[in-house]
Amino acid sequence: MQILRRWSSISLVLRILVGLVIGAILGLVAPDAPVIGILGQVFVSALKAIAPVLVAVLVCASIAKAGGGLGSRFRTVVVLYLLTTFCAAIVAVVGSFLFPMTITLTDAVAGEAPDALEDVFSNLLTNLVSNPMMSVSSANYIGILFWAVIVGLALKRCANATTIQVFSDLAEVISLTVRWVIQFAPFGIMGLVFTSVAESGLEIFTDYGRLLLLLVGSMLTVALVVNPLISFLFIRRNPYPLLWQCLKESGLNAFFTRSSAANIPINMALCKRLGIDEDFYSVSIPLGCTINMNGAAVTITVLSLAVAHTVGVSVSLPTAIILSIIATLGACGASGVAGGSLLLVPMACSLFGIGADVAMQAVGVGFIIGVVQDSVETALNSSGDAFFTATAEIHDKRCQP
Repeated sequence: MQILRRWSSISLVLRILVGLVIGAILGLVAPDAPVIGILGQVFVSALKAIAPVLVAVLVCASIAKAGGGLGSRFRTVVVLYLLTTFCAAIVAVVGSFLFPMTITLTDAVAGEAPDALEDVFSNLLTNLVSNPMMSVSSANYIGILFWAVIVGLALKRCANATTIQVFSDLAEVISLTVRWVIQFAPFGIMGLVFTSVAESGLEIFTDYGRLLLLLVGSMLTVALVVNPLISFLFIRRNPYPLLWQCLKESGLNAFFTRSSAANIPINMALCKRLGIDEDFYSVSIPLGCTINMNGAAVTITVLSLAVAHTVGVSVSLPTAIILSIIATLGACGASGVAGGSLLLVPMACSLFGIGADVAMQAVGVGFIIGVVQDSVETALNSSGDAFFTATAEIHDKRCQP
């Protein structure tokens, strides 16, 4: 127990950085040791397993015991999520116009893409009302949110104080379980970094390097310039201390897990340390996992414009703005789907009259660079959930008389 207490007393970020370095070294010197990589798989699987239960119970309990005054914060955070996702698409358009990219179209085809934006929203509505037990087991956060809110409202209306307290206690039990799992993050990160280095090495930075640089550069511009600027307009104070904390404690972990769902418990723990109202963040964080998709909007826009440039399609400014709107709406509908942002590239390409057979080849390229692209995308998306939840909370307090 003394060893465990000492282990827990060390900064989690420091422990993760040590695990990161050790994992990278082991990936270079002993790439044929698969046991190390299993640590990463186990850690991500554990977080993915507990996150849906955590969200379902926390949202139910929060809605059931919530008082008034949350409406303005929810409106603010939804506006922030959608506004910054649209701005991310605009940044990607500007970057693609300044540095037009072409890609080598091969025969690579991966996955099955939706034919139109209507298909995205059809799937979204279908997931919304899917079986609640199946939603939890399949980590369908749209369905989890919908049914948790419904059950929470029913509890608020019909249940007595004792029943609501039972749900609150259950939420605390699940939260404690998550905190225990998070203590193993350094070992999980070590395994994930080991696997990435052992399998991909540094070659991923040479093949398709310019395209990857544009993607990552656009996402970093959104994370370090656009998002803090929008946050400043709402809170009227320096947003960078909050941004660094969110990137350090949420973005770093999300970069290596490459899963917004697995990062939900990390974000909730961060929001608790920031002193944000639990009734608010227990809903806004999973909501952000669904509609705060800045990185996905960048990916859809950059890859679709790369295809357009490759086949010689001239893209006008009005068309680029329409593309940004499509990328924003499509990115929100792609949440929770493995490779969801990549699979929406053909839908965006259809705006230029480019067929799915050509566009799907760009999806194949996207999967090749996904080791880096998906990591940065997830870090941007997930850290933004906590960042804008805190922004909405600060804005609400600033506006109160």
